[in-house]
Amino acid sequence: MPPESVGILLNANMHRGVEKGHTGQESLSLYEEAAALYDLKPCYLRLDDIDLHSGTSLVYRREGERFRKAFIETPAVIHNRAIYKGPSANRKIRLLQEQGKLLYNFSNRYGKDEIHRLLGEHPLLSGCQPASLHASLENIERMMHRYNDLILKPVNSSVGRGIMRLRQDVQGWKLLYKAPRTKGRFNEMRLGKKATLPRWLVRRLGRFPYLVQERLPLAEMEGRPLDVRVTVQRGLGGDWGITGIFAKVSAPGMFLSNIAQGGSAYPAEEVLGRVFPPNMASRALASCHALALSVARYLSGRLPLLADLGMDIGITDSGQAYFIECNGRDQRYGFRKAGMHPVWINTYRRPMAFARYLLQEHRL
Repeated sequence: MPPESVGILLNANMHRGVEKGHTGQESLSLYEEAAALYDLKPCYLRLDDIDLHSGTSLVYRREGERFRKAFIETPAVIHNRAIYKGPSANRKIRLLQEQGKLLYNFSNRYGKDEIHRLLGEHPLLSGCQPASLHASLENIERMMHRYNDLILKPVNSSVGRGIMRLRQDVQGWKLLYKAPRTKGRFNEMRLGKKATLPRWLVRRLGRFPYLVQERLPLAEMEGRPLDVRVTVQRGLGGDWGITGIFAKVSAPGMFLSNIAQGGSAYPAEEVLGRVFPPNMASRALASCHALALSVARYLSGRLPLLADLGMDIGITDSGQAYFIECNGRDQRYGFRKAGMHPVWINTYRRPMAFARYLLQEHRL
């Protein structure tokens, strides 16, 4: 029998590059190799390519050394690697599900405030995240009375975009922010004796939802703050497992560790071994694993068909692990940048293994 089809749902920009193999950080060759292990054939498509009435879809499939378009029956299982917004997209996804199609990670952009709220309802996990509030002016003032180091982060952004820092030192409060045309560096603004926020920031907070969050006293490597990215995925048995973990270390003089903001990626064991004594490093690593798995298992009971998550876990200078945020579309390439190529390959294999699991369960 020929391999069964599995859909890989891509956004429009990435989909345009499939024919020439120009798909940015997404590796089509790794999808092909991973799918073949489970007797699957990847089909790359957009939501617009799915015809609900005929039950067919226009997809890219690999034929020899090239990717060609073809109409096929819409795959029974689809792995969502796109971000779709708006009521029309949500309606189409709902209708697909009503037709019996299984889209896993079909909703992969949950607001940071929503995840924080869900974890806050758990009796144990609520204490494993930094203090956070909706960033109203009143709440920011309240947090400034409690803490001397705060992060302002957009609820719906990724890769560190739009994040600012409020920090108090002996001279008072200052704001660290990126101007629209600033490349790679943060501007610093003193807020005066009354710690009054600038008008442009007040306007921004009125237009876009933000969180104000306690900034953890993160462990540092050579004066550069760090956290870890833990990729947690469901595999062949349907259970959650840790695929891999790498450390993100900020650029010199920066406070953000995001790779897109100049941070660097390293194997976590290597970095933690340099920062902590051996026993403390192993305990911190084990705590990160346990926390990430607990969060994934809990969220998958509250949010439908989660299967592929990238979690940022902060480690304080005392070795305590804290959940920072969760990415529903894990970029994965950090493992490649950290030189962890076998793990990078596995981040593609486990989702395809989960697709095989769903197909088997779907037939029962």
